[in-house]
Amino acid sequence: MNSKNIAFLFPGQGAQYVGMAKQFYEEIEECKEIVDKAEEILNIPLKDMLFNGPEEILMQTENAQPTIVVASLVALKALEINNVKADYTAGLSLGEYAALIYSGALSLEEGLLLVKERGRIMGSSLPKGLGKMAAILKLDNEKLDELLNKASVFGIVEAANYNCPKQVVISGENKAIDEAVKIAKELGGVGIPLKVSGPFHSSLLEPASEEFYKNLEKADIKQLNKVVYSNVKGLPYSNEDDIKDLLKRHIRTSVLFDNTVQDMIEAGVTTFIEVGPGKVLGGFVKKINRDVQVLNVQDMESLNKTISSLE
Repeated sequence: MNSKNIAFLFPGQGAQYVGMAKQFYEEIEECKEIVDKAEEILNIPLKDMLFNGPEEILMQTENAQPTIVVASLVALKALEINNVKADYTAGLSLGEYAALIYSGALSLEEGLLLVKERGRIMGSSLPKGLGKMAAILKLDNEKLDELLNKASVFGIVEAANYNCPKQVVISGENKAIDEAVKIAKELGGVGIPLKVSGPFHSSLLEPASEEFYKNLEKADIKQLNKVVYSNVKGLPYSNEDDIKDLLKRHIRTSVLFDNTVQDMIEAGVTTFIEVGPGKVLGGFVKKINRDVQVLNVQDMESLNKTISSLE
């Protein structure tokens, strides 16, 4: 099993579901230890949220962010004890923190405390209901620019996540997003409003990114021992990068996930493993390149399937 050809991808907010990590917790001692330790670090009823929800509690940004990262790290542990490793790693938005913990840049404790604060700040930085997001499908980048120009007459609207060709999430003020959904249809595309609690990855979160930076400044970020991709750059972190500054900007700028995957493929990655809840990222990867192998690990069944696919 050649770790040089494997990339681990960690999911972002929205991937959460009640019961995530439960099988690993019950069946693998090392996974149980991570959850127990994480509950202690975070000082929240983590196990109860992960295993019992309810969904509306799990969906709140301040809960979704730490629970998803913990569930991802538990799935990672299940892979590691089966000797599956990757030289390349990235996450979608929030998932970048799991990638940084995997790479040794952040300790478990430091990483989880940052994520907890990030969730709290992002969840409370705007009055409820001020701003939203929508997925725009079937439009090329030229048409997308046209859509953003037309919708910007109604308020702030920006590209938040470049997921894969012809699938971009936009973020901004309510009226502008509502109009953008209508304009998407006029341009031959589809606009789908998303169930999120705020206009993430837009300039509306500038105050949140500044507030979060106070936490980042105190963080001890060590040298990376994997190739970790920055959402902001769509390329790997380099030794010259100010990781803290990039993570500050991360909250309010676009996520270049499609660039990340394309660059990984050019670097020789042939197998992508989505580590943690959901299968959304694997779907994006397949739309970017149908020829690569896409696997996921979120429970015992998918773990066993992934291990046998790699043998």
